[in-house]
Amino acid sequence: MIVMKFGGTSVEDAASIERVAEIIRARVALKPVVVVSAMAKTTRKLLETAEASAAGNTSARAAVIDDLKNAHLNEALQLVAESNPVFQVIDDYFDELSTLLEGLSILGEVPPRGLDKILSYGELLSSAIVAAALAERRLAARWMDSRHFIITNDRYGAASPLFEITDQKIAEMLLPALGENQIPVIQGFIGSTREGATTTLGFEGSDFTAAIVGAALDAADIQIWKDVSGLMTADPALCQSARTVKVCSYMEAAELTFFGAKVLHPKAVHPAAQKNIPVHIYNSKQPQAAGTEIKATAPACSNLIKSIAYTRPVTLLNVQSGVGAEGVRASSANDFMRSLINALNRQRIVPLLMAVSATSVAIAISSVSEASERDLIEEISRFANVDLHPHKAIVSLVGEELKNDSAFASLAFRAIDSVKPQLILHGSSVITVNLVVAESDVESVIDALHESFFAELDPHVFA
Repeated sequence: MIVMKFGGTSVEDAASIERVAEIIRARVALKPVVVVSAMAKTTRKLLETAEASAAGNTSARAAVIDDLKNAHLNEALQLVAESNPVFQVIDDYFDELSTLLEGLSILGEVPPRGLDKILSYGELLSSAIVAAALAERRLAARWMDSRHFIITNDRYGAASPLFEITDQKIAEMLLPALGENQIPVIQGFIGSTREGATTTLGFEGSDFTAAIVGAALDAADIQIWKDVSGLMTADPALCQSARTVKVCSYMEAAELTFFGAKVLHPKAVHPAAQKNIPVHIYNSKQPQAAGTEIKATAPACSNLIKSIAYTRPVTLLNVQSGVGAEGVRASSANDFMRSLINALNRQRIVPLLMAVSATSVAIAISSVSEASERDLIEEISRFANVDLHPHKAIVSLVGEELKNDSAFASLAFRAIDSVKPQLILHGSSVITVNLVVAESDVESVIDALHESFFAELDPHVFA
C-alpha cells in the first residue's frame, strides 16, 4: 500500500487532473490512497472572500465566490459527463459556503474556527472532482471525508492530530476500502475535533495528512507529487544552477523544511521517520523524473552540504539582562531566560534561532504584526533591555557531512566575504549552520554559497 499526495498545482485544472489519473493508474497494483490539496490559489481566494465578508464588502465576496464556482465547474465539465453527481456536490458546497460568509458579514470578524470551516471547502471541492474524474476513467475511486478520521485538538489554523484516535479511525475506515480494491480519495489539510468542528493542519498541511495516513497504515511508500522535481540544492527561483538532490536523510529533510525549503511540510517528516517509511518527492508534470528519496540514512556524500534553505523576512531581537523599564531585574540567569520564554509564549512566538550567553540572548523570529511586535517589546522591556532589528533573513546550510568537517566555517566565510552576517549559529542539530543576514542580501549570499559548495557534484547524490 502506498500514499500519493497531489498538491494544488498538480490538480489545478482538467489537464493536470488527467495527468494525475494516469499517474495513479500506473500504480493501482500498489493499492494507493490518494490525498488531494485544493486547486491552486483556491485557499488564498477563500481567505480573501472571508476577509471581504467580515469587512462588509458584499460585492467583492460575490465576485470571488462566482469566480471560484465557475472555475471548479468549468474544470469538472472537461473531466466528467454533465449528468455526474459531482455537479450537485459542487452546488451544495458553494451554497454552504455562501451561508457561512453571510454570517461573517453580520459578525464583522473572521473567528479562527469559522475560517477553518471556510478554508476546508478548497480540499472538499478538489477531492470530489478528482474522485469523480478517476471513476469516469474506470478507476475504482471512493471519495472519503478526512474529517471522519483525522481527529485533532481545537487549535484552529494549526491543529495537531490526536494520534491514538486518528490512527485507529484511519485503519477502521481506509483498510476495508483498500481490501475491496478501491482507491480512497481524501482531503489533505483538514480534520476535525472530537466534537466534529472542522480544523486545518496549517499552511501546506496536505503533506502532513499524507504522512499521518501513511504511518497509520504502515505504508510501503509516501509519495508527494508537486510541480518540482524533488528537493533542490537551492531554491531554483533564486539560483538557476540549482540541481536535484536524489537522496537525503530524514534529519536533513526536517532541518531544511524547518528553515524554509518549500518542498515538504515541516511536520511531514516525523510520522514517516517513526515508521521508517521512505518519502519520495516527484514532479506530477514530469512523472518520469527521478525525484528525491528521503529515508533514515543517506549515502556518504563528497559534498559537505545537501541544500541551502532560507527564511525571510525575520526579525532579530537582542535581549540583554539588566534593569527593565519597571525597575525589575531578573535575580538569576535562569529567571531571565524563564521570563523571556514566557514572554514569547504569551505572544505565541516560536524562536527560529536562539543564541544564549551569560547575560544576553539573540533571537531570530518570523516577522509578526506591528501590534504583536509592540506587545512583545513592551513585555520584555519590563525585565530586560531589548533591541529589535527587522528585515533580516536566515540562510541555512544543511548536510550530514557537516558534523565531520571542522573547516566548513572558514569555507563559508570565504564564499561570502563581502557580506557581514549578523549571527552565525549551529542549530539544535549538528548538521545545520545558520547565517542571519540582511533580507536584501539573500540572493547574493545563496549564489555565492552555491557556487562554492556545489562547484562539483557527487553523482550518487545529485542529478
